[in-house]
Amino acid sequence: MVRLLLVLLLLPLLAFALWWITQKPSHQRDWADDVSQLLQWEQQGSVVTLTNVRHFDWRSEADYTPRWETRQYNLDSLESADLVLSYWMGPHIAHTLVSFGFDDGRHLVFSLEIRKERGEAFSAVAGFFRQYESVLIASEEDDILRTRTNTRGEDVYLYRLAIPREQLRTLFMAYLDKARDIEQHPQFYNTLTSNCTTIVIDIARRIAPGLPMDYRLLASGHFAEYAYDQGGLVAGYDFDTLHRLGRITDRAQSVSPNDNFSVLIREGVPTPGHNSNNNGRRRP
Repeated sequence: MVRLLLVLLLLPLLAFALWWITQKPSHQRDWADDVSQLLQWEQQGSVVTLTNVRHFDWRSEADYTPRWETRQYNLDSLESADLVLSYWMGPHIAHTLVSFGFDDGRHLVFSLEIRKERGEAFSAVAGFFRQYESVLIASEEDDILRTRTNTRGEDVYLYRLAIPREQLRTLFMAYLDKARDIEQHPQFYNTLTSNCTTIVIDIARRIAPGLPMDYRLLASGHFAEYAYDQGGLVAGYDFDTLHRLGRITDRAQSVSPNDNFSVLIREGVPTPGHNSNNNGRRRP
């Protein structure tokens, strides 16, 4: 009787294990428009050419003009990187993005996202069970940030990262390497181990290998405070001030189509050399 019970208990586990190992990621599905293209790139010296940079014009989540464009960037012109957190499910969970700035005023955002099939919706629970592929999106800010603040009604915060200019190229190229890896080897998204925040910390470890594990790597809504405690955000401010001044939601919602979105959302956001009334960083 005991053996029979054990068999009955093990059979569902074996069936799940067989199902699990037979699931294979693929690029050949009917993808939603906003994740339909894979980022591709080539490099000649310091100039990289990116194909399939997303630049949609969003009027609503269902009403948009799709645009996938080709962009050229000079890596010698990289001058900044910003951490962006977009809150869509309470204060503890946020989507994590990184925006790179160039000295000609342009910005490019990288975001690891689930590659939804047409008509598919995201479930954090399903994200544990090989239900979604991953895609790395490179996008203009007035697409990927504006759609979160204006179309989806998410609350978005932007923080200047304290990264020496000479290391920005390393981080930028790490994102491109990840894009090529995904293009050549389809990968599953995982809510816990392979998501929008884990890619940021994995790439950050290329220039800071000693970054410690922390619960805030899972509770992504607190990731900015983790970055602050590691000395990763602009110096001269306590975290509460960075958090308050970094909220771009209202500014993004007030930007008109003819305004410079990237400039206006950064009004008041602390950057190196920005005046501060604080004497230094808060001690971790």
